[in-house]
Amino acid sequence: MTLSKTFQRSAQAVAATIALMGGAAQAQISDDVIRIGVMNDASGPYSGAGGSGSVLGARMAIEDFGGKVNGKSIELVSVDDQNKPDVGLAAARKWIDTDKVDVIVGGSASSIALGVQSFMKEKQKPYLIAGTISSDFTGKACSPMSIQFLVDTYSLPKAGVQLMINKGIKDFFFITVDYAFGAAMQAEATTFIQAAGGRVVGSVKHPLGATDFSSYLLQAQSSGAKGIVILNAGADVSNSLKQAAEFRVTRGGQTLSVFGMTINSVTAMGLDVAQGLNITDPFYWDQNEATRAWSKRFMSRSSGGVPPTFTNSGVYSAVTHYLKAVKEINTDDGPKVIAKMKATRVNDMMTANAPIREDGQVMRAVYPIEIKSPAESKYKYDYYKVGAPIPAEQIFRPLAEGGCDFVTKK
Repeated sequence: MTLSKTFQRSAQAVAATIALMGGAAQAQISDDVIRIGVMNDASGPYSGAGGSGSVLGARMAIEDFGGKVNGKSIELVSVDDQNKPDVGLAAARKWIDTDKVDVIVGGSASSIALGVQSFMKEKQKPYLIAGTISSDFTGKACSPMSIQFLVDTYSLPKAGVQLMINKGIKDFFFITVDYAFGAAMQAEATTFIQAAGGRVVGSVKHPLGATDFSSYLLQAQSSGAKGIVILNAGADVSNSLKQAAEFRVTRGGQTLSVFGMTINSVTAMGLDVAQGLNITDPFYWDQNEATRAWSKRFMSRSSGGVPPTFTNSGVYSAVTHYLKAVKEINTDDGPKVIAKMKATRVNDMMTANAPIREDGQVMRAVYPIEIKSPAESKYKYDYYKVGAPIPAEQIFRPLAEGGCDFVTKK
C-alpha cells in the first residue's frame, strides 16, 4: 500500500470518527416525538378545578407552539387518576416505562403527586406540578426533577391569615379536609396565627367528598371563634359554603374564609353565597388584556363555555415553559430540560418575568381577591375584585426554611 493511500484511509477514518463524535454530541429528541402527559382528577371532586380544562390548557400550549418543536411532533396524552394513589402511580409507570412519555404535568391529591414525584425523580424525568399544592414538593419531599408552577400550602394560608388578622380577627376555628392537603394547610395557618398573636380555639376534620357539613358547621358556630376557616377544595368548598349560608353562619358575627378556591366553585355556589369572601389567587381570567384574550379562546372551547381556573392556566404555563426549554436546547433529556427551565424566567399570559427558585418554586405574584356581590357583577363570570399583587418574596416560604435536601446540602 502506498503512503498516499495509507494517509487517505487514515484521514477518512479520522473524519468518520469526528463525524460520529459530532453526531453523538448533538442534542436529540428521543423517538423524534415529544410526549406530554397530563394527569389529574377528571371525574371526582377536583375535576372542576382541573379535569378537562387542564387538558385543554395543555393542548392550547401545544397549538400555540405550532404542534412541533424544531420540526419534531408533540403528542399529548391524559389520564384520570381518580384521586387514587395506586391508579396515578400505575399510570405514571406505564407512561414512562412503556409509552415513552417525556414529561408529566400533574395536579390532584397530594398523596398521588408525592408518589409520582418520587417515581419521576428515579426516572430522571421532569414532573411539572400545576394544581396540587402541598409545600412538601419544594420542602422535605423536594426533587431536582420537579417544578411547582402555582401556589402551595404555605403561601395560601400565609396570605389568608394576614387578611383576617388585619380585620381584627384573633380567634380561629378550622373545618379541614382529612388528608395531606388539609393537614398541611391547617398546620401552616396555625403557625401564622400564633405568630400574629391569635389563637386556634378548635378544629374538625371531614372526609374528602363529604356532602353533609352540618355537624362541622355547628361545631364551628358553637366554638365562639370570630374566624371560621374552611380548608378544603373542589366540590367540598362549594358544598360547605352553601350549607354555611343555609346555617347563616355569618349572621352571628362570625367571618368565613377559604384559603384555597378556584373560580368554578364560585359558579357552583353562586355569588349570593360567595359574595364578600376573601381569597388569594395567582390568576383571574378577566384580570388584564392578556388574560382576557387567552381566556376567551379557552372559553370558546371549554365544556359549557366556563372560564379557566388557575389550575388550567397553570398547566398552560407549565407546558409552554417546558416546550420553550426543549426548543432552546433541542433535547428532551430530563435533567438538561429542567436545568434550562430553571435558568429561564417564566413569561406567558399569566406570568411576568418570574424566576424559578432552586427548589423548584416558580416565584410568581399572587393577588388578593374579594368576591363581588350579585349587584356588582356586570356580565357573565364577572366575579372578582382584584387587589394589588403580593410579591412572591412576601408569600412563599423562604428557601432556607424549606428543608429541601439538594438545596441545604450545598
